[in-house]
Amino acid sequence: MQDKIKNLFSLMQKGDTKSLARAITLVENELPGYEDLLLLLQTDVVPNVIGITGPPGAGKSTLVNSLIMHWVRQDKKIAVIAVDPSSPFNYGALLGDRIRMSGFYNHPHVYIRSLASRGVLGGLNAKILEITDVVKNAGFDFIIVETVGVGQSEVEIAGLADCTVVALVPEAGDEVQTLKAGIMEIADMFVVNKADRENAGALYRSLKILVHEKAVPGAEIPVFKTIATTQDGVTEVAAGIEKLLMAGNGLNEKKLHFLTEKAWQLIVKSRMKDLSKMQLFSEIERALKAHDFSLYHFIGRYRNFDNNG
Repeated sequence: MQDKIKNLFSLMQKGDTKSLARAITLVENELPGYEDLLLLLQTDVVPNVIGITGPPGAGKSTLVNSLIMHWVRQDKKIAVIAVDPSSPFNYGALLGDRIRMSGFYNHPHVYIRSLASRGVLGGLNAKILEITDVVKNAGFDFIIVETVGVGQSEVEIAGLADCTVVALVPEAGDEVQTLKAGIMEIADMFVVNKADRENAGALYRSLKILVHEKAVPGAEIPVFKTIATTQDGVTEVAAGIEKLLMAGNGLNEKKLHFLTEKAWQLIVKSRMKDLSKMQLFSEIERALKAHDFSLYHFIGRYRNFDNNG
């Protein structure tokens, strides 16, 4: 098994997209050998992960499409991890960004993978860190992670990405007022998309004032206007992203919190691997029939919680 995983990893590193697709599937579904693959991943890769988030209707996919077009013209290799809302029935991706970005579906320098959020808060997939790390080892110049949306709980992207772009539209003026604290924590850059619409100028000015008020010396968050459908302003956005990536954000607090939470989840999952909810259901059902059921005595069987034995 280990030899097969090593061969898969080697092919993936050389740019074989079929091997990359298999590696992602291996990790996302925790198939045999996925842990061996994760241990092979190199961690000293150049920061190149771009998070694109924003409310539904902000034109995130159109902006992503325009950025792909810009970088492909420069002969760059681009990977897109598009996290879609899940079907409530089978947890599969509902939208499928491969369809929305169909112009690049077979492009040799572009790899697009749709993932389902599977009900996870944060606008991401539960395996997004592992999947992104896999893609980072496949030789792409830029990796774009597009989230389901943005909200009070959806700040994980700020810890995952090396540069987080928050896309907004003119109609989002009230939302900016509501989410001031949250979006300031998330954003490394704001993009006012659909800038040909009414009130685009007002939103742009409001954001400029907001970032100026919150700025620390030499670190004011950039704000751009785009019309992604016509490529207007996309060159400036791409240049801004590249500048932020080159500057690097090191081990910032957002990334530290994200990695700590992910480590916690993985450790808990590892320690609980021999226990299932269905098993607990059956055992609690039996214990309740004894009429002296105590939840805390019950879980003392699994943890040293009950100090009285």
